[in-house]
Amino acid sequence: MTGEKTLINIKQLSKKYRTNVSKLIQAWRRGHSDLEISRSYRINLTTLRQIKADIELTHRRIRLEKRKEKFSDFYSSPQHHIFLRPFM
Repeated sequence: MTGEKTLINIKQLSKKYRTNVSKLIQAWRRGHSDLEISRSYRINLTTLRQIKADIELTHRRIRLEKRKEKFSDFYSSPQHHIFLRPFM
């Protein structure tokens, strides 16, 4: 994931949870635990876990969309369709 830009809207998440989400992400990348982050930034632990879950779900959706695009290109080739339906 080095050098890769994600499509997460950090400003929207920061507005939703009223905290600086980019600092939280940097703390997770440095290896800090959730408890340390919640104490240092004075965020409720459940709120921190909701932020983390939102970020993970967004990453998962992005990966699934990329995978769907990759396989849709493969399955849309005419050669593959002939192979699946040889009597058409």
